[in-house]
Amino acid sequence: MSSASSHPAAGPDRRTVVAAVGAAGLAAALTACGAGDDASDTEAATTGAAPDGGGTALARTADIPEGGGRIFKDQGVVVTQPMAGTYKAFSAECPHQGCAVGSVARGLIVCPCHGSEFSVADGSVKKGPATKGLAPARITVSGDGIRLA
Repeated sequence: MSSASSHPAAGPDRRTVVAAVGAAGLAAALTACGAGDDASDTEAATTGAAPDGGGTALARTADIPEGGGRIFKDQGVVVTQPMAGTYKAFSAECPHQGCAVGSVARGLIVCPCHGSEFSVADGSVKKGPATKGLAPARITVSGDGIRLA
C-alpha cells in the first residue's frame, strides 16, 4: 500500500495504520482458525474450543471457589464447587421469570430480580418465589480445566 501523504517524513497516515492493524487482526484470526490437531491447551483456552472438539473452555478449577461458584454470562451457565473437588453446572436463567442469576455466595446462587435462591450443590430452590430449581448443565472437568460439554 502506498500513502498519498505530501509529507513523506511525517510517518504513516491514519489509513495506512488502520489497514495494517486490520491485516494483523485478520492474520491472527486465520492462524487461530487454522490450528491443526496439534493445537495446545493454551491455544484451546484462547479460542474457546477444545482441540478434540470437547466443548467450550470455561475456567480453571482454581477459578471456582469451594462452597461458591462463578457465573458465565456469555455461555448462560453457573459453575459451582459445593465441596472440594466436586464441580456442578446449572443454567444461569432463573426459572421464575427468566432473569439471569446475579451472584454466588454462602452456598447459594441468587437471582437479583425477585430474590430467589438456589443450592450450589444441586440447583434446588432454597428460597422463592421460584418453584423450580435451576436446570442442570453439562460440563467436563479434565485436569485443571472445566469445559462446557
